[in-house]
Amino acid sequence: MNKPTTSNELHVIFGTGPLGKSVMRELIQRGKRVRMVNRSGKAADVPANVEIAASNAYDPEKVRQLTAGASVVYQCAQPAYQDWVTRFPPLQVSIVEGIAAHTTSGTKLVVGDNLYMYGEVAGPIRENLPYGAHTRKGKVRAQMSESLLAAHKSGKVRVAIGRGADFFGPDVLDSTIGDRAMYPALAGKSASLVGNIDLPHTLTYINDFGKALVILGERDEASGQIWHVPNAETVTQREFMTMVFSEIGLPPKMSGMGRLMMQMGGIFVVGARETVEMMYEFEKPFVVDSSKFEKAFGMHATPLRESIHDLVHWYKTHPQQKH
Repeated sequence: MNKPTTSNELHVIFGTGPLGKSVMRELIQRGKRVRMVNRSGKAADVPANVEIAASNAYDPEKVRQLTAGASVVYQCAQPAYQDWVTRFPPLQVSIVEGIAAHTTSGTKLVVGDNLYMYGEVAGPIRENLPYGAHTRKGKVRAQMSESLLAAHKSGKVRVAIGRGADFFGPDVLDSTIGDRAMYPALAGKSASLVGNIDLPHTLTYINDFGKALVILGERDEASGQIWHVPNAETVTQREFMTMVFSEIGLPPKMSGMGRLMMQMGGIFVVGARETVEMMYEFEKPFVVDSSKFEKAFGMHATPLRESIHDLVHWYKTHPQQKH
């Protein structure tokens, strides 16, 4: 296999979480120069040739300095889940303002987004649906999306938005198929899932999300639009975890935490409390249509068996940390 040729073209990623790292891996495969930005300047499992800059992304001037000369900037950072309503909009404003200083040089902003703004949807979730969110976090996501597209339309900054469903894969701990499902499964115990586990529920493989965002950065025709990133076929959580247990080589054991259990857990755990308003996603079929992206760019999601193999491998090689 030939090594990718190194390019001096700078790509800047805000955030060193699962999505930021998946974008990084895709860029490295393409031989790009990568700078990642977080508060500490440190991140695990990042190659030595990737620059990690410690900075405050809430400061537009620092954003401007960090993104000077960048071809594409990827916004993959987010505040703590419980702080989205108050802390997420100013983070986005700062990043947009900082990048806007480079409009004449053609810097493009690619934003990793989710599906909260649509609210409860009957049938497949498509990009042309209205924003019907009734939740606090859904409303803030809707407002942020609208302001991004307005910034693009006004010529302030070139923007493309990629949206994914619940993540799974390398580095993904806090998700539907995260540490509460995977570590018990590896130990032969019952995987803890969310809601009705026998309903169709689309999941997004994190490496597919990262690859999709890089494609959005490359393609001019992606700008000014919303794109649902490619997902494999939608299955139920039970079907997904049955494949996980098969990959592990153990009989399947799992259960789903309903709304009442989540409310009770929320008395003690902030994450559970913040999840309660999103439970509608797990009480009805949740199916995402990503055909627009697939037809436009020819990318298809990693087959489930392959992504599940990678998922299990990552968790086996990253044992649960004891606190």
